[in-house]
Amino acid sequence: MSDGNILPVSGKFFGSTENRTDYWNGIQQDITGRVKRKLAYDFIATVRIFGNNISTANVKATLYIQTADLREQYIGVASVQATDKDWVQLKGKFLVNGSPSRAVIFLEGPPPGTDILLDNLIVKRAAKAPPASPPVVENAAFGVNVIANSNLNDGTNGWFPLGNCNLSVGNGSPHILPPMAKDSLGAHEPLSGSYILVTNRTQTWMGPAQMITEKLKLYLTYQVSAWIRVANHASKPQNINIALGVDGQWVNGGQIESSDDKWHEIGGSFRIEKQPTKVMVYVQGPEAGVDLMVAGLQIFPVDRRARFRQLKKETDLIRKRDVILKFSSSDSATLVGTSVKIRQTQNTFPFGTCINRSNIDNEDIVDFFAKNFNWAVFENELKWYWTEPQKGNLNYKDADDLLSLCANHNIQLRGHCIFWEAESSVQSWIRNLNKDDLTSAVENRLAGLLTRYSGKFKHYDVNNEMLHGSFYQDRLGKDIRAHMFKTANQLDPTATLFVNDYNIEDGCDARSSPEKYIEHILDLRAQGGPVGGIGVQGHINSPVGPVVRSALDNLGVLGLPIWFTELDVSSDNEFVRADDLEVMLRESFAHPAVEGVVLWGFWELFMSRDNAYLVNAEGDLNEAGKRYVALKQEWLSRARGRIDEQGKFEFRGFYGVYEVEVEVANDVSKEKMVKASFVVDKGEGPIVISINL
Repeated sequence: MSDGNILPVSGKFFGSTENRTDYWNGIQQDITGRVKRKLAYDFIATVRIFGNNISTANVKATLYIQTADLREQYIGVASVQATDKDWVQLKGKFLVNGSPSRAVIFLEGPPPGTDILLDNLIVKRAAKAPPASPPVVENAAFGVNVIANSNLNDGTNGWFPLGNCNLSVGNGSPHILPPMAKDSLGAHEPLSGSYILVTNRTQTWMGPAQMITEKLKLYLTYQVSAWIRVANHASKPQNINIALGVDGQWVNGGQIESSDDKWHEIGGSFRIEKQPTKVMVYVQGPEAGVDLMVAGLQIFPVDRRARFRQLKKETDLIRKRDVILKFSSSDSATLVGTSVKIRQTQNTFPFGTCINRSNIDNEDIVDFFAKNFNWAVFENELKWYWTEPQKGNLNYKDADDLLSLCANHNIQLRGHCIFWEAESSVQSWIRNLNKDDLTSAVENRLAGLLTRYSGKFKHYDVNNEMLHGSFYQDRLGKDIRAHMFKTANQLDPTATLFVNDYNIEDGCDARSSPEKYIEHILDLRAQGGPVGGIGVQGHINSPVGPVVRSALDNLGVLGLPIWFTELDVSSDNEFVRADDLEVMLRESFAHPAVEGVVLWGFWELFMSRDNAYLVNAEGDLNEAGKRYVALKQEWLSRARGRIDEQGKFEFRGFYGVYEVEVEVANDVSKEKMVKASFVVDKGEGPIVISINL
């Protein structure tokens, strides 16, 4: 090949495709009977590409599964950017849930006419991962700012201009800490009132900068805070970003949009998990020619444990209620001093997860799902591209199967989603319709889905990610969005209709700030769209409590229920991942406007995000999973004591279902254990529950 210039990595031969006419054409091998269900396998191959004047292309490994009932599934196993210059390793991992009637592993991906070359391919049982350890962080210095001369008492010393802009010091910025920083730091000396003025900016990335390489510690979560302002000669809203250059890679530390000449708080967070050689922090964003002002920049590690202690107190106030159990019997006098044991069996706060059809085939996944969640959402199976991949080719069987599973386990459902504004998620036949045909297709989708499942889904995400996409609005006009809500409400008035979007809660995306989300919701409601709930997806990195809380507080002014609808957190260290998850769960559970939390999966190899799982592929609970289970246990109340002289027993407990055991005197056996159940509903003031023994 190529006059013998391509040589195998080892041995004398390598394999190659020829005459590929489609992206999915490639090298394959039938491995039916050689892989066992519920076991994890490593995939390792050495590949490169050749021909068709293509120098680089994505090569993917895919596992084709056919089940006994002829369902087909394609599992993405691995992906790598291959070149025509060198061999590269393609590595991945997979798990088969059911017992397939056929299993085929194959390579695909490059454009037609480009050959896939394969030197070797190995599929073997995955080794157990060694026990994880928490990262060791010495001298964390929580709350200590790593920025030098933040108050500018020494002019611009410690700062330098990124690019050929000019830095000078001005006066008149706020003296108070930005609220999100104050929430973390508590009492703090006032800011100086001085700011850096950046002029002569000829590129958007130009601004004030500092090197902070030696001041950062791996695996610590850092909060970012500052006051930001643009000059009054800006002609349109300006994007402003606190960024970090970590060995040349951009890391987002917070982002806002400013449309006036007032001071604005900017807040965000970041974490570094691999040792860098150079870290620079800089402020950038406004268009060339717009002057920028920066005051009181703070970057400090956060003390999550201290925050958790505060959240526990807040949780006790909003998620618990005083309970008075009033006991009676044929001989009430004998009840005084009787032993009482209270055990909560279910907290009624919604904790859910996404699931997919293949999960049903693995009883271990189903068992964990049923034991640990009371709400669910389908990962893909209700989306339009799944239920109608080609015009008129309807597929509701997968959704029906999942709905039956949830009904059997008394699990409530969110419907995700009726429409999706991101054009990349719209199937090709929809993209090719003219306006009239698209309008008709939208009406058919609404009628078909909402009529079929009337009353089955408690929530619907009506039109997903409207802050980030506009496929339907661009083609059918602004009114289409409110029309979708109104029609969905008419077809299924029992369902609460949600907006749903991402990057709402972390301060990292000016397009989807809480303020922008509020404006969006109010606009829909002004057009008659019955928006009944706020979906915050929650695909978050290195969460910081006060930043999340600030977003929830802002959204809470609308008086609508807030749900985290797709929560996941990611870290290669499962202890840090557990901490991230605990931050999000505690912040949610401690906030009065949050009425539910849905995780975007929990099982390794069945999540859309790397290093986010709670349960390893073969069913072992990792540290993040243990933390989730421990929090669920913490939020179940228990109490012991004795019935007082008024025949009462009082305690304070979480809302939910309880079981009480009472040792009652008996003439025959002297005493017997009597059990009863009761429910503590959400409400103001003590609840009195009568129990007749």
